[in-house]
Amino acid sequence: MAEFYNRKQNRFYSEKIEYIDYKDVKLLQRYLSSVGKIESRKRTGASMKHQRMLAKALKRARHIGLLPFVVR
Repeated sequence: MAEFYNRKQNRFYSEKIEYIDYKDVKLLQRYLSSVGKIESRKRTGASMKHQRMLAKALKRARHIGLLPFVVR
């Protein structure tokens, strides 16, 4: 039999976040791994729409220097 598990809740739906702002560094850092990579949808529990917005916001924040590209 297949084992069942609880899916992660989409934080953006539960908090009714319409737009992920690239200037909100504290929020964005939660979705980066320890080496600076963007976490997958499976790990974050975000929907496809929110994961795309999240990736775009992270890339914008990196580009203007709010977040590092690589963590050493």
